Amino acid sequence: MSDAAQPTAAEVRAAAEAVKTALDRHLAAVERRSGEDDPAVYDAFNQLAAAAEAYDELLYDRYDEVTPFEIPGADDSLPPYTGPEEPSALSVLIRRDYAVAEPQRLMAQARRVEAADEEGEGVASSGTVHGALGLLFGEFEPDEIASRHKEFGLEEGDSTLWVTAADEAAEPGEWLEAPFEQVEPQRVVCRFDVSAVFDDEFDDDLEDADLEEEELVEDVEEDLEEDLEEELDADGDGVPERLEVDRRGP
Repeated sequence: MSDAAQPTAAEVRAAAEAVKTALDRHLAAVERRSGEDDPAVYDAFNQLAAAAEAYDELLYDRYDEVTPFEIPGADDSLPPYTGPEEPSALSVLIRRDYAVAEPQRLMAQARRVEAADEEGEGVASSGTVHGALGLLFGEFEPDEIASRHKEFGLEEGDSTLWVTAADEAAEPGEWLEAPFEQVEPQRVVCRFDVSAVFDDEFDDDLEDADLEEEELVEDVEEDLEEDLEEELDADGDGVPERLEVDRRGP
């Protein structure tokens, strides 16, 4: 970076003051929180993260120095919340991915649904995978399919759930033509993600912990062996000193 592009000392100082202010606001929001998902705490957290990141960048650009801490974002894929503080309506957006692991099992379940539906005689929608999917998702609630997916020959993939705030409830049929096009990330109150990626990270942490435990056990065993060898060789006769004391008579 050229000298002309470097931030001034005053800009770095101002960024540091912004971090202090954001810290005070975050603490005040936490002290006044109304529940686990208080939007004020969420907003203050994001402001603190943004202020800390800005200060860290300016500090590095000006002085080639970094801060000794890192404040992660609430969610790197979502911008700071700017929705209403007291939402009067909400939308829940859910995406669940599945792999069709056992097509025959899937179609067999669909045939059972057809057999139980007198009005569906002769339709034979269960003869294809896409027809079977239509039957099953029309018969069962998405949550029930999620809990029984193996029975339907499905394998779970990633899933996510977004809760978005709104000023007022939508009019009936208002968004049915394009249900996901008008989602505003700034109005997402919270989101919950499930992915095998997280399981892999957890497994890696467990493996690291197991390795550390094995190394600790090996170190302890080596220390004990060394102590025993030293004790055996203390008198040069290969007999531990404590055993010699035990052998002595009155």
